[in-house]
Amino acid sequence: MKLNELRDNPGATKKRMRVGRGPGSGKGKMGGRGIKGQSSRSGVAINAYEGGQMPLYQRLPKRGFNKPNQKHFAVVNLGMIEKFIEAGKIDAKAEINEDVLISSGLVRRKLDGIRVLAKGEAKSALNIVVTGASKPAIEAVEKAGGSLKVAEALKPAE
Repeated sequence: MKLNELRDNPGATKKRMRVGRGPGSGKGKMGGRGIKGQSSRSGVAINAYEGGQMPLYQRLPKRGFNKPNQKHFAVVNLGMIEKFIEAGKIDAKAEINEDVLISSGLVRRKLDGIRVLAKGEAKSALNIVVTGASKPAIEAVEKAGGSLKVAEALKPAE
């Protein structure tokens, strides 16, 4: 097989329909858009407009509230920290803070801080300092002989 012998499979590509190119094309004159009206004009389409009927997004009930200044935390499980220690990516003897977790590749970005959860188990005595942690995570680390401190998140200068 040579480069000049390469072909698409039959039926893999389809010629595009050129509308408005005369009566012989089958899509001439109005180009399949009908006669007059909004849909026959170019560049006009109102999304979610249902011809005067109350649109679906207005008919359905609204619930809840999205807090505009809510905090988003990067989540880390104890089991994953332990896995990275076993792989040699994190030093268990040194303090494990947010910068260490990011540089090891366990967390991609800090967001508003890193929160440790108790999924998995802490086998070694770890010294962790993060923005947030669940109560079971703190208990699990202390039970293994380590410490998990929750540092106050650095607030941007106002």
